[in-house]
Amino acid sequence: MLSKMSIDTIRTLVMDSVERAKSGHPGTAMALAPAMYAYWQFTMYYNPADPFWPGRDRFILSGGHASILLYATVFLAGVKDIENGQVVDRPALTLEDLKNFRRFESRTPGHPEYGLTAGVEITTGPLGQGCSSAVGMAMAERWLATHYGRPGFDLFGYHITSFCGDGDIMEGVAAEAASLAGHLKLGNLTWVYDSNRISIEGSTDVTFTENVAMRFESYGWQVLEVADGNDVPAICEALKQGREETSRPTLIILRTIIGYGAPGKAGTASAHGEPLGMEELAGAKKAYGWPEDAPHFTVPDGVQEHFEALAGQRGARAQAEWEARFAEYCARYPKEGDELRHIFAGTLPEGWETELPVYPADEKGLASRQSSGEVLNAVASQFPWLVGGAADLAPSTKTLIKGARSVQAPSNMVQEGAGYDGRNMHFGVREHAMAAICNGLALSGLRPFCAGFLIFSDYMKPAIRLAALMHLPVIYVFTHDSIGVGEDGPTHQPIEQLAQFRSMPGLTMLRPADANEVVESWRVAMQHRAGPVALALTRQNLPTLDRTRYASAEGVARGGYVLADCEGEPEILLMASGSEVSLVVGVYERLKAEGVRARVVSMPSFDLFESQDSAYRDTVLPPSVRRRVGVEMASGFGWDRYVGLDGVVIAMNSFGESGAAAELMAKFGFTVDSVYEQARQLLQKAD
Repeated sequence: MLSKMSIDTIRTLVMDSVERAKSGHPGTAMALAPAMYAYWQFTMYYNPADPFWPGRDRFILSGGHASILLYATVFLAGVKDIENGQVVDRPALTLEDLKNFRRFESRTPGHPEYGLTAGVEITTGPLGQGCSSAVGMAMAERWLATHYGRPGFDLFGYHITSFCGDGDIMEGVAAEAASLAGHLKLGNLTWVYDSNRISIEGSTDVTFTENVAMRFESYGWQVLEVADGNDVPAICEALKQGREETSRPTLIILRTIIGYGAPGKAGTASAHGEPLGMEELAGAKKAYGWPEDAPHFTVPDGVQEHFEALAGQRGARAQAEWEARFAEYCARYPKEGDELRHIFAGTLPEGWETELPVYPADEKGLASRQSSGEVLNAVASQFPWLVGGAADLAPSTKTLIKGARSVQAPSNMVQEGAGYDGRNMHFGVREHAMAAICNGLALSGLRPFCAGFLIFSDYMKPAIRLAALMHLPVIYVFTHDSIGVGEDGPTHQPIEQLAQFRSMPGLTMLRPADANEVVESWRVAMQHRAGPVALALTRQNLPTLDRTRYASAEGVARGGYVLADCEGEPEILLMASGSEVSLVVGVYERLKAEGVRARVVSMPSFDLFESQDSAYRDTVLPPSVRRRVGVEMASGFGWDRYVGLDGVVIAMNSFGESGAAAELMAKFGFTVDSVYEQARQLLQKAD
């Protein structure tokens, strides 16, 4: 009786919240209430009194449109709030928060937002992202358990469960992630697939008639089916089987009726994305046997206490046992214990930068992808939980950690000694899933990087955007950053990608000019905890600038800095990022020899430069100097803020062409002679 009342309480809170908001998605939440109850009450190890407990199970509501299902459960379970990273003695959500569902500045937004509401493990909404990031969480758990496990000390063994729906399963990113999860034999992962066979346009019969069970079996998953979404014992049994299967991830196909109980809307698309309406709402409550005179947002006596007695007490006992075990572990293994404390706190290990190289001046120089690979390995030697890989491009992006093993299931002996605690992750040609998986790795405390060609960042952008929304410290290593790619042609020559990333709030984009700017870019990336960082690196060699003659590369930390200067106020400013900096240095030297007062400004990061105060920006780019040239082998979009109305932007206005890099640079005007002529024309103009 109490179980049914608890499930119906979730359902009625869902309906009342959506109705009061006059918007939302009640149907899925109504259908999944029994599964949510079964999972939280009988399966999940989670202590509501400490939502940050490292040993907790992770729950991901991939269909974030059903957010009210999670909010109602967080409220009923009594999850405590988080403030400034610490648990505080007040509820994460109150009944008043449910009444403010979807309202401005509420703690119950339309889709779950990580960092806003305790109990929300990840921001979800774009379909496929949540369940794909759950694969990253599962990989992180296996890494932690294998790397830090010692005889008698199984600190990690938590399970990751994602509720997903037809839309998630249709998305390509979920297919990519599921394929990799099957290959890696992630037995700590369960997806509960809410198969209600309804999408916004109606029955999924219009678009989605494949055999999902067979697809996932071919991926190497255990596939279970529960025929009735209201059968709590059957759901519990399937979840139990998923947890007990340690050599395969599990897909539970749960047959549900969207909008269950609503007399006219159950099983229809109209139950998906709009309030039921008062008549349907009343009819659904009647079907549940809910008291007809009960006011909206009623929580019957005993329901919250029921959650506390089951989910709460089980989680509290598990955490107490874990903490005692962890204390003994730290006493026995102090080095490993200290590393884990850093992981839990998200802090850098002591001495992480001690091996960073310093590059001498070299006219031939290095491709910035090459120097980046060297810096990555220098950092990795002092940073054990820095892990990552590429979308089948590690040899080209130079992102292999030398001497480290690959991340593989122990039975996948492609590489001798490979295991779950390897540091080189092979994502295959799955750029989108790679980025989503890195979000899960970061949310689990590891420090992930992933790599690919800059042009293929387009395949990753939805997951990168979520990393920026969640302020996750993921590092993206993008190489082949311009028409310098050459013969591969316009399909591989990025043009608009730099502008796209510079326009993304929360993402820091860095395009270093030489090997020493690469070092400083990695220093910035490793120290940056407030969001993701992307590096744009070259395929072609870049001269290593003589830092005894030009300014220190430490200026990278400020985004833009004076690299080469003159006596007095400059007559002209020459600005560039990346490979084009050495080009404008060549122009500077020619103008300087002619007696022109010129200044070179290296602009590795618009984002960091804009974060500086106006006094510093004006020192670098004096407002009184109106003759300005900006040079970048990409779209010129965004450079206007720095060159002004009187300046010139030398940039790309097409998708490039196939040909040798030198030929392309000559055609599109990226030579010392061409930029010099543009600068000379500006100097000849009257003030």
